[in-house]
Amino acid sequence: MRKYRPRIADEILKEKLKGKGAVLIEGAKWCGKTTSASQIAKSILYMQDPEKVKQNLELAEIKPSKLLEGNTPRLIDEWQMAPQLWDAIRFSVDKRDAFGQFILTGSSVPTDMSKVYHSGAGRITKMLMRPMSLFESGDSNGTVSLQELFNGHLDIDGTNSIDIDNLSFLICRGGWPKSLDCPDKVALQQASDYYSVIIDTDISKVDNVHRNKGRAHRLMRTYSRFIGSQATLQSISSDLQTNEAQIISDDTISSYINALKKIFVIEDSLAWNPNLRSKTAIRSSDTRYFTDPSIGVAALGLGPQDLINDLNTLGLFFENLCVRDLRVYAESLDGNVYHYRDRRGLECDAVVHLRNGLYGLIEIKLGGETRILEGVETLNKLESNIDTSKMKAPSFKMVLTGTGSYAYKRSDDVLIVPIGCLRN
Repeated sequence: MRKYRPRIADEILKEKLKGKGAVLIEGAKWCGKTTSASQIAKSILYMQDPEKVKQNLELAEIKPSKLLEGNTPRLIDEWQMAPQLWDAIRFSVDKRDAFGQFILTGSSVPTDMSKVYHSGAGRITKMLMRPMSLFESGDSNGTVSLQELFNGHLDIDGTNSIDIDNLSFLICRGGWPKSLDCPDKVALQQASDYYSVIIDTDISKVDNVHRNKGRAHRLMRTYSRFIGSQATLQSISSDLQTNEAQIISDDTISSYINALKKIFVIEDSLAWNPNLRSKTAIRSSDTRYFTDPSIGVAALGLGPQDLINDLNTLGLFFENLCVRDLRVYAESLDGNVYHYRDRRGLECDAVVHLRNGLYGLIEIKLGGETRILEGVETLNKLESNIDTSKMKAPSFKMVLTGTGSYAYKRSDDVLIVPIGCLRN
């Protein structure tokens, strides 16, 4: 049996169980939800167990409380197969009047929400689990802590061992737990297999709407080409139409994109809206990202060497990898990751904003002194535009790099941090 690798989400789950009767863990298939939950659970119901699936579904209809019997916290895996369990769990939590009773896991939103009558507010809370960050997979040494930066400890020091060859491999491999400790060729195949499942079955199964496999593949390729941009639906549609024999409506394209969001394949980044000294208009369009960069690479049929041969594409997927890791780290700090762009073209790749009002500005650069200096200039310019009489000054400014040997603080207090040194 493979040794369990601790996840940052483990501690989040434990904390949530202390204050709610049930916790729902959502996230992409194969990201490790069930494995992590089973480390804490005292009993488990596998809804997809082939020997019991028919019986489980029947019990969910006639006596759902029977499925909830067992030591607590009880894990209900792939609960969305029987949405009526939601209300049964909510009722059971009320009746028992105790925290930490159930853990639910789901890799998609239920296809039929008509069987759910109660929101679960106050009884059931949600958390999102993503594929592994580089720190969780052991590829980042974690010498620079995001938590410590927010605590004001900016005198960083770290050495990075990830070079461009290793970085391109990590992007293509992704953060899928099953890909770790495998030979490189086998590890890379995991993302390709996951991508095949998405377009073959999952994009249709999520809401029982048949979707064309070829069209799903072309849409995924188009989305991959817009990674890191604020591409509109019209832009995506125009790119997609070039390879389509017939006109596709915006509603159809939206249907495909929404289905991908429901199975946690796509996770766009929301715009950050700070208080500025000027009246500069802030663009509110979402930035396009996959939940893991390996999905987009698989959609384009690329491998590590292909990325090295095209540094522009490598840089875009590196940005997606950084956003994935920052989201994992920010989640543990009770924060979120946003992007910033105004009408004048000033843009910041990532803003980590905590619920307590603290925030950090981050520019993502693959490497190279010229690019790093561009990032420094952007960060300092954005900071000068923020009205600190109405909101706090940034806790830190960081250029997050793909290559580079060291993590250090510049004389202007901007931090240069290789992704191979970062942790939560």
